[in-house]
Amino acid sequence: MGDQMQFIVEKLNQEPFRKNYNLISFDSLESVQLLQLLNDVLGEIDPKHAVDIREELPEQTAKRMLSLLGILKYKPPGNVSDLSAFRQGLVTGSKPVIHPLLHWLLQRTHELKKRAYLARFLVKLEVPAEFLQDDTVADINKQYEELMEAFKNLHKEYEHLKISGLSTAEIRRDISAMEEEKDQLVKRVERLKKRVETVQNHQRMLEIARQLRLEKEREESLAQQKQEQKSQLFHAEQRLQRAQLQLKEMQDAVADSKPESLMKKLEEEINFNSYLVTEKMPRELESKKASVYLLQKVVAEPAMTQSDLTALQSEINEVNAQMNQLTEKRMMKYEPTDSKFSMYRQQASIISRKKEAKAEELQAAKEEMSRLERQVQQRSSQAHELEGSEILTEDELKQYVNKLRSKNTLYKKKRLEIAEITAEYGILQRTEELLKQRHEAIQQQLQVIEEKKGISGYSYTQEELERVSAVKSEMDEMKGQTLDNMSEMVKKLNAVVAEKKASLAPVIKELRQLRQKCQELTQECDEKKIQYDSCAAGLESNRSALEQEVKGLLEACAQEESNYRYIHCMRRTLEVQLQRAKEEMKAYVSPDPQERRKAIREQYTRMILEQENLGKKLREKQKVVRESHGPNMKQRKMWQDFEQLMECKRECFQKQQNQAAIGQVIQEGDILHSGTKWD
Repeated sequence: MGDQMQFIVEKLNQEPFRKNYNLISFDSLESVQLLQLLNDVLGEIDPKHAVDIREELPEQTAKRMLSLLGILKYKPPGNVSDLSAFRQGLVTGSKPVIHPLLHWLLQRTHELKKRAYLARFLVKLEVPAEFLQDDTVADINKQYEELMEAFKNLHKEYEHLKISGLSTAEIRRDISAMEEEKDQLVKRVERLKKRVETVQNHQRMLEIARQLRLEKEREESLAQQKQEQKSQLFHAEQRLQRAQLQLKEMQDAVADSKPESLMKKLEEEINFNSYLVTEKMPRELESKKASVYLLQKVVAEPAMTQSDLTALQSEINEVNAQMNQLTEKRMMKYEPTDSKFSMYRQQASIISRKKEAKAEELQAAKEEMSRLERQVQQRSSQAHELEGSEILTEDELKQYVNKLRSKNTLYKKKRLEIAEITAEYGILQRTEELLKQRHEAIQQQLQVIEEKKGISGYSYTQEELERVSAVKSEMDEMKGQTLDNMSEMVKKLNAVVAEKKASLAPVIKELRQLRQKCQELTQECDEKKIQYDSCAAGLESNRSALEQEVKGLLEACAQEESNYRYIHCMRRTLEVQLQRAKEEMKAYVSPDPQERRKAIREQYTRMILEQENLGKKLREKQKVVRESHGPNMKQRKMWQDFEQLMECKRECFQKQQNQAAIGQVIQEGDILHSGTKWD
């Protein structure tokens, strides 16, 4: 109980509570303060409960806390297993009820926060059956359930992403590498564009090359689709053959079976089902109804005090005593006559109990067998769909399982070795810290003891004396004092030392006893500490091993679930493709030409012929272009030369005209000049 209170106080003094409690102040809290403290802890787990309990009735507080504790799946300890007593203790703020509850909540605060958050979205709202008859309410309820399932899937993906822990540094490196590749590709494209621009008719050639590339890609995709459809058709034929084989086997089994064996088997099934319907299920239904009635009665009762519980317990004891007395009287009264009947009754009751147990075992075995058959059928169909007819044999499967077991054993062994080394390292590290702390504590203890005994600085005095003696010897050597002065000084020093020793002798004696006692206590403390550390390390290693195992199982479960969803999607895709293949086959073998023209194969055949004709025309055109390329280039060169010659003639003509115009202007100027002269 002390460890529990110490843990609670430590947690409450930390973030986010910061209560600054000690054991005495926490133990002296009143019931109202304890309830408010419990409500604060619950409010930290679920913010909706962060309220002041003085503003609501005690029944409302208890109801609210009990609902949250039910969501968090809290189970009261053995001493408060009675629900009424636990509820009464929660209302009154009883320490035997509140302290274990606080200890449980503070131990797993993070886990409970997560559970409370999920409960806001995953606690299903129960709708009465009569309301579900309405179509609108039924649709809304169905949509609500679908949203709940979607939230579950999203939360699982979120947890999986948190565990996987994608590295942002790696993503950034990938992005930078892709950007560099993009820049290189852009530069390369620009260089190629510059080289192509110098070629004549490059746009038309690029367009033809683009069309050729598109046609090649289309041809490759058509070939791939054709291959896929062939493989799908092959798998479909294999599945059809397997189904026909199974049908034939079942027909042979039915044909070989006799009517007597079939009738006997049907009679056994009818007897078993009639027993379940007439005897077993009605008893179970009555017991469930009685349990529900008792639980409803308990819930409807008001809160009971300790005195009410004591009165009920005494009443129960009295009724039990009366029942025992009546049973004894009845046995004494009817024992001579009903001895044989009682024996038969006991045998009949034993046989009926055995019959019920065997019926339950048979029912469980049938359910297990049907589940295994469904699983085997599902796995076999998945294996056939994924791998065709290649399935592992029994010997190969055993070898694979043995190999996995050996690897698992080796992995567990190595993991245990790592855990032991880690635990030993922690113990050694803790031992080193303890030795350092012990040394410091002993030094401080020694100083405290010296101060208490009035000899503070004894060790310092002894060191000072040694230093003084050393200085003395040095000074004697350096100054060369006389032997008399040295002897007098030695006598004085010896007298002082003797005085100090005489005064310190009883203290030293007492200090020796205390040191011996301290050593014994330290040794005992070390032994206890070693035992505690070894036990804690063992428990920690076991806990880590269990956590790793649980984590592995959860990851395996998530992997299996994702595999199931992937296989389910693949199955639906294959079913759609099979349906398309059937429709294609039906249209292909149809005698109607119109239907046959709708077949994809016919369409692809026509398109292939069209593309082949187009390619043939393009090749012929290319041949013509190649044949006329030389003469055309020669003619082009002649036209260029002719164009240069005409350009040269035009320039000469323009120069001649310019010179004639300049001469005419000069003549007109001379005439004007002569006219002015005559005037």
